[in-house]
Amino acid sequence: MKNLISRIGQSIKLPGLSFLMAFTITGIIIALSDEKVMNKIGSPIEFLKSAGASVGNAYLALFQGSIYDNRLAKSNFIEGFYPFFETIVTATPLILTGLSVALAFKSGLFNIGAQGQFIFGAIGASYVGFHFNLPIGIHIFAAAVAGMFLAAIWGGIVGFLKARTGAHEVILTIMLNYIAGYFILWLLKTKTFLRPGRIDPIAPEVAESARLPLLAGENFRIHAGIFIALAAALFVWWLLTKTTIGYKFRAVGANSQAARTAGISVPFVITATMMICGALAGLGGAVHVLGSEHALNADVAGSLGFDAITVALLGRAQPLGTVFAALLFGALHTGGRMMQSNTGVPLDIVVVTQGLIVLFIAAPVFVRYIFRLKKLNASAALTSKGWNG
Repeated sequence: MKNLISRIGQSIKLPGLSFLMAFTITGIIIALSDEKVMNKIGSPIEFLKSAGASVGNAYLALFQGSIYDNRLAKSNFIEGFYPFFETIVTATPLILTGLSVALAFKSGLFNIGAQGQFIFGAIGASYVGFHFNLPIGIHIFAAAVAGMFLAAIWGGIVGFLKARTGAHEVILTIMLNYIAGYFILWLLKTKTFLRPGRIDPIAPEVAESARLPLLAGENFRIHAGIFIALAAALFVWWLLTKTTIGYKFRAVGANSQAARTAGISVPFVITATMMICGALAGLGGAVHVLGSEHALNADVAGSLGFDAITVALLGRAQPLGTVFAALLFGALHTGGRMMQSNTGVPLDIVVVTQGLIVLFIAAPVFVRYIFRLKKLNASAALTSKGWNG
C-alpha cells in the first residue's frame, strides 16, 4: 500500500507542479498585459495590488466559466453548475481522442492521426444517424459502431503500411489528416450528405432516436457520452494491464527488438494498435455528433484531434491521467470564453497556458531542478516514462 501511494504521488507530482508553474507564468503575462496595472508601475505597492486584482479576477472568471457560477443559481442551485456541465461536454470527445493517442504511446507509436480518425467516426455516426430509422437504443449503438468501424479502418491503414513497408506513422497520419479534412469537405457537397434546401456544407440532423440521452434536462447539454468515455478509459486500462495482447502492446512499446526476439509479432501489434486507436478516436467523433452537435459539418472536429496529443502527454499516457487532463482542457476551453468576456483577457492566454503545461511536462529535469525534487529511482523512472517507448 505504501509503495502504491508513493507511485501515485510521484505520478501526479510532476503534472501538478507543471500546472502550478504554467498558471504562475500565465498570471504574470495577464498582469503585464493589463494597461491599468502597467499605469501603476511607478508605485510598487499599488502595482502589486493592481496586478493581484487583475490576475485574481481573470482566474475567478475562468472558474465561473468552467466550474460554478453563482449568478446562474438565483432560482435553482443546479443551474449554477451549467459551466461545469459544459466543461464535461467539451472534455468528453477529448477523453476518447486522448485515449487514442495514449494507447499508441504505450506501443511505441505516435498517433498524430486522431484528427482524421475523429472525422471518419463522425461521418459514420452521422450517416447512420440520419439515414436509418431504428429503435432508440439500437440506433445509438449502430451509429457509434459505424463510426468506430470507419475510423478503425482509417487507423488500420497506418498500422498496415508501417508494419509492411516501414513507413513512419507520423508522416502517414499527418497526410491522412489532410485527406480526411478535404474528404469531408467534398462529402458534404454530395446529395447524400448535403442537407436539403441548404447550400452550405452541413448534413441533415441525426434522428431523435440516435441522439445520446441528456443527463440534466433540456436546459443543459451534458449527455450520456461522458459515461461512454469513462467506460472507454476503463477498457484501455483493462486492455493494457489485464490482457495478453495488452502485455504485447507494452512490450513492443518498451523494446520492439526484444519483443520480436521473444516471439511477439510486431507487425500484428502495430496494426492492431492503430486499429484500436482509430476506433477510440472514431468513437469520440461519434459521441460528439450524437451527443452535442447532432449534425455533421466541415469543422466538426475543430482541433480536438490535435488537442488529444497534448491531453495524452499531460496525462502521461495513462487512462486515468488522460481523463483528468481532458477535464482540465475542457475547463480551460469553456472558462476561457468567460474570462475573455468578463475581464478582456484574450482567449489566446488559454492556449499559452496549455502550451506551458506541456512544455514543463516535457522538461521534467527542469521542473525537478526548480523545485529541488529528488530524481526517481530506476524502476519508478521506467514506470513514469514507459509511454515514451
